[in-house]
Amino acid sequence: MTIFVTGGAGFIGPNFIFYMMKKYPEYRIVCLDKLTYAGNLSTLASVLTKPNFRFVKIDICDRDAVYQLFEEERPDMVVNFAAESHVDRSIEHPEIFLQTNIIGTSVLLDACLRYGIQRYHQVSTDEVYGDLPLDRPDLFFTEETPIRTSSPYSSSKAGADLLVLAYYRTHGLPVTISRCSNNYGPYQYPEKLIPRMIINALYDKPLPVYGDGFNVRDWLYVEDHCHAIDLILREGCIGEVYNVGGHNEMANIDIVKLICKELGKPESLITYVTDRKGHDRRYAIDPSKIHRELGWLPETKFTDGIKKTIQWYVSHIKV
Repeated sequence: MTIFVTGGAGFIGPNFIFYMMKKYPEYRIVCLDKLTYAGNLSTLASVLTKPNFRFVKIDICDRDAVYQLFEEERPDMVVNFAAESHVDRSIEHPEIFLQTNIIGTSVLLDACLRYGIQRYHQVSTDEVYGDLPLDRPDLFFTEETPIRTSSPYSSSKAGADLLVLAYYRTHGLPVTISRCSNNYGPYQYPEKLIPRMIINALYDKPLPVYGDGFNVRDWLYVEDHCHAIDLILREGCIGEVYNVGGHNEMANIDIVKLICKELGKPESLITYVTDRKGHDRRYAIDPSKIHRELGWLPETKFTDGIKKTIQWYVSHIKV
């Protein structure tokens, strides 16, 4: 079994590579990554010399290069993590997100059609559903929730999802999609909330919180997400979407206060900054489908996962 993992030098991608190589040592893993600002080849240092692993620096929008690699490796599966993902950056430079997230996905789909594939899996986001009101804790995103995007980032991911499903309906391409809640864990680039707050707190720098800090997100430990994707690849139904959530909703301000407490830092470091344009108020995923059909549930409690995450950054950051 040869699996292409795109975006494998970012955050979720390398965690997935480590998970799969540990669980399936007989698999061959080929990592494709453009190595943008959020990609770091050193993240993959522990697997770079393994005989069943190959790293290729490549832009998934480069059709010729992608086709050549498919010709060489003839992958059985493709798992697409490659994406521009930071909402703030998408507001400033939407064209970059459209290029990578939509055009890049189309190139991969075309390559899968040309060279044949057992499964193409698209890693998406709960942000394609828009947001939910804070005063309706009974509401959750299901796979049937209409797409209602708020940012250029989420719009580009929704466009990619629709393209993937179109290739299934038009060509019969064997595809699956997972839409996950906010991931956290080791190797995440520090523009995202949890690593940014951990690192700033370690350096006693201000902890900038958008608006009133009461925006709510559902948090999913990255290894639990990797397990879910593995299950979808092996047992998921072709043409289906699976929501993957952590069963852990928390307000941003509570996350920041928890990090302060764990690191023994004063809450006086917290500063409130001008809110993001179009900032979604609440994300909440109902993962009943993947639990019912594939038996998946998140295994990592947030209290344990955040401690492991903080400790990882403490051990990798020189203060």
